Amino acid sequence: MKKKIIGIILIIVLVGVGKYVYDVNINYNFKEITKGKVYKSGVIPPDEIESYTKKYHIKSIVDLRFPGTKDTINNPEVPKELIAEKEAVENIEGVSYFNVGSHQVPSQETVDSFLEIMDNPDNYPVLIHCYHGAGRAPLFGAVYRMEYEDLPNEEARGKTRLLLKGSSFDDGSPKGEFLKNYKKRASNN
Repeated sequence: MKKKIIGIILIIVLVGVGKYVYDVNINYNFKEITKGKVYKSGVIPPDEIESYTKKYHIKSIVDLRFPGTKDTINNPEVPKELIAEKEAVENIEGVSYFNVGSHQVPSQETVDSFLEIMDNPDNYPVLIHCYHGAGRAPLFGAVYRMEYEDLPNEEARGKTRLLLKGSSFDDGSPKGEFLKNYKKRASNN
């Protein structure tokens, strides 16, 4: 009986590890935020971006990695990965690339830049991504849900990812507190 229980536990663990490896390393942490409208992910290699844009009909990609909107993407100090992604997206007809570099907890200016993109209905469906798709992308996904779907702060925070003690969206964590205290705009488009 003990061997059977250990075998079942081992299978459950292996399935869980397999799903994690697939989600993070093969599917780039790609997840739907709002069906047919908003998605989030980690970095998708430039040679694979087009297949995601076609499969999900994505019209805009919001990259939350730095340098951000204030810096020129053609600056030689800009990481080659950002330039490669921007160039790959520019070669996909009908898809726009936006670089809105954000710290782990965004400034109001960064949130405003993000909302300006999201206010334009021509930009949808949108893919929001950061490096791993586990921090900034779900945080901005929660901001989207609060602003455009009227989700209460706690519900939007709860949908970011599993809220475990010590997680990056937990009570008392900078991202968790940001989402708990986020104030929606008085009106949006």
